[in-house]
Amino acid sequence: MALVLQVAIGLAFHNWWAGALIASAYFIGREAAQAEYRWIERFGGGLRRNLPWWGVFDMRVWPKLDQWLDWIGPIAVTCGLAAIMTQA
Repeated sequence: MALVLQVAIGLAFHNWWAGALIASAYFIGREAAQAEYRWIERFGGGLRRNLPWWGVFDMRVWPKLDQWLDWIGPIAVTCGLAAIMTQA
């Protein structure tokens, strides 16, 4: 999905890096929100107001590899495509 969004932006605006940024930001934001919810469930007593600003960075809520790959993957593939397309 990140590549689809990047290609749409890249073709429409001829800016592949903007496409990479927008596509990656979406997936980073999505994973950060999920990490916040995991922190709230595990340590915040189910209350959002108990979430500290650093809760999303707490490594205890990032235990699985797929949680890391869900934001690292889009960054890697979109930056790779942007690098290739800007040199072509």
